[in-house]
Amino acid sequence: MGAIDKAIELNYTPLKINCVVMRGLNEDEVEDFVQLTQTRPIDVRFIEYMPFDGNKWNDKKLVPMKEMLKKIEMRWPTLERIGDLPNDTSKAYKVPGFKGTIGFIASMSQPFCGTCNRLRLTADGNLKVCLFGNSEVSLRDILRSGATEEELLTVIGAAVGRKKKQHAGMLKLAKMKNRPMILIGG
Repeated sequence: MGAIDKAIELNYTPLKINCVVMRGLNEDEVEDFVQLTQTRPIDVRFIEYMPFDGNKWNDKKLVPMKEMLKKIEMRWPTLERIGDLPNDTSKAYKVPGFKGTIGFIASMSQPFCGTCNRLRLTADGNLKVCLFGNSEVSLRDILRSGATEEELLTVIGAAVGRKKKQHAGMLKLAKMKNRPMILIGG
């Protein structure tokens, strides 16, 4: 907690704490994370467990947003839904009187692909337009070839234009080849 409190002291805003919730591992800690928002101006985001190569994903370990929300509302029945921006991946909530907020990234139970505007640049220079997509464009190679800024923007625009409106679904994603999250970057 020392590092979080130091970040608050140094005025890091927004300060987001991401928590991947997995059945049988940490679903019993959800309320503890919500409690952290009582006295700290932080945004705790609960992320549904997602399938990636090497993470031994199993749909039985998935704790859907609705289940987490129900548990939280039992303890804090006044929990309020607060507004999201058009391209937010997190659905935001607040316990009245608490300094911080909570959110849910429910990419498995409530996919938001159609409004997601996130792009990821991997450490090896590849552009991913979808976290779950296995197609990548090597911006590193394009830059090394001496491409102009206009050519680079054209390549990026084309990649974004090929972005799918929805991912394949969690059971199909679990069988697809994709980098482990540690190699994608978050």
